[in-house]
Amino acid sequence: MNIFFREMKANRKSLIFWIAGLIFMIVAGMAKYGGATASGQSMNELVQQMPRALQIIVGVGTFDLTTVSGYYGMLFIYLVLMGTIHAAMLGANIISKEQADRTSEFLFVKPISRAKIITWKLAAAASNIVIFNIVTGVLSIVMTNYYGKGESIAGDIFRLLIGMFILQIMFLLIGTGIAALSKNTKTPASAATAILLAAYMLSMGIDMNEKLDFLKYLTPFKYFEAKNLIGGGTFNLVFIALSIMIIGSLLGVTYVFYKKKDLNA
Repeated sequence: MNIFFREMKANRKSLIFWIAGLIFMIVAGMAKYGGATASGQSMNELVQQMPRALQIIVGVGTFDLTTVSGYYGMLFIYLVLMGTIHAAMLGANIISKEQADRTSEFLFVKPISRAKIITWKLAAAASNIVIFNIVTGVLSIVMTNYYGKGESIAGDIFRLLIGMFILQIMFLLIGTGIAALSKNTKTPASAATAILLAAYMLSMGIDMNEKLDFLKYLTPFKYFEAKNLIGGGTFNLVFIALSIMIIGSLLGVTYVFYKKKDLNA
């Protein structure tokens, strides 16, 4: 339990920083929606003038931006990107920092198994993600209710947050898995982020070219898309099953290789 609180304290400043960015993103994004609707500006007409590739890049191609649900669906793409980057870096650093700070030797000689060490570390990381999502959910509901003019999308937001949470856990474990395998303390965070960005770029490439649709199983960003969950949408059972398999495999890699990890020289 001491390891859990130690990790929560160690990651406190980072979590505050990410939440501050999250708050700014939601408040500024929804304020922009409020300003556009108040002025009578048609955002859909502006979007239609953009090239298709640009629409996909900025995430507006599939949403009706005149509704709060459609606008939030576009905004949520950026919230997911923030949340997954935070999770990937958190997962990588929560293990590799012990070597970087040269505290791994002290930690490993304590009368506690490595399995318990990594369990408490993962529990602390998951708690950070839960806090991140609670702030996202509460603020999203408050802001969409304020600008929604009677349109409540709390149910849509709840589904989106479930999808985002699964993605965050997935990328958290990508980070811990790489950190458990790597001997270089600088590699895990950059490698996990590179994998995340490659997966995100692949998802955009699939949207740009329908012939690449068969590759959607290779990028988690296609598993829980806002356009499929907003408006009473449901989760794809195939993607849920794939997510469970990926999370289980990455969890196994993290435990197995963390137990074998050499002490820092």
